[in-house]
Amino acid sequence: MAHFVEKLITTPSAVRQDTSPVRKPAPDAPSSRRVTLVTGAAGGIGQALCRRVLQAGDRLIALDHDAAALQGLAAALAEQGVSAGDLARLHPLVADVTDCAALGEKVAAVAADIGPVDVLVSNVGAARGPTLRKTTPQDWQADIHLNLNGAFHCVEAVRNTMIERRSGQLVLIGSVNALTTLGHPAYSAAKAALVSYTRSLAMELGSFGIRANIVLPGTVKTPAWQARADKNPQVFEQLKKWYPLGDFATPDDVADAVLFLVSPAARVITGVALPVDAGLMSGIRPMASEITVEEY
Repeated sequence: MAHFVEKLITTPSAVRQDTSPVRKPAPDAPSSRRVTLVTGAAGGIGQALCRRVLQAGDRLIALDHDAAALQGLAAALAEQGVSAGDLARLHPLVADVTDCAALGEKVAAVAADIGPVDVLVSNVGAARGPTLRKTTPQDWQADIHLNLNGAFHCVEAVRNTMIERRSGQLVLIGSVNALTTLGHPAYSAAKAALVSYTRSLAMELGSFGIRANIVLPGTVKTPAWQARADKNPQVFEQLKKWYPLGDFATPDDVADAVLFLVSPAARVITGVALPVDAGLMSGIRPMASEITVEEY
């Protein structure tokens, strides 16, 4: 039930395009020419983030390790309604977040051209072993390195310039797996660590005018779920019973939460772990019904 970024499944870029309903930017969305860095940009949630950031008026560094998918990003965003004028502010960047030194150099090179990063949305991630029994030491290390260390590397790439300018917004994309056990133990451990890391960022960097928050999606309908849907076409319908709202988040719902957190409306919100999960973490209705022998 966890959120997984697009890197989990290798598919053609055309398949990876976000097919959720296109939503127009909110009237109070940030409109200044900030520089926003989005990682995992070619995935389902990544594309929604890129679209909304561009439509809000920011300059965008769209980072992904998949060069082919990143090459098709502009076309995918155009199909989702992003204008040619907005696309002119798109700056694709092929980089590997697990390589801290190379990542920092590449981000610095782009920033030297278009300006320092004002907003980081660390969105890249993936999972390997679904259970402890099926998780090898190599799987564990890979999941921790990508999901935890990768986010740390992204922050390191922008932290010093944010401190120098005494301003910045950091949003990490985690998962409800950080809060409970839903499979993929190494991925979940990494996402749980990100919650603690986010609070450390908020506490230590707040005096420099830097805010840090983490968004925790539940099930999000992205192409990363396609393998499960192929295996069980009823998977989404079966999962609905666990969600109080009886629905799932879309990539746009996640983007909405991110845009709020980096907006002036959230100016005193920092260190927050925000589930975007249709109520999943609020409680399990079928279990409550069985315990109380009452209908909910």
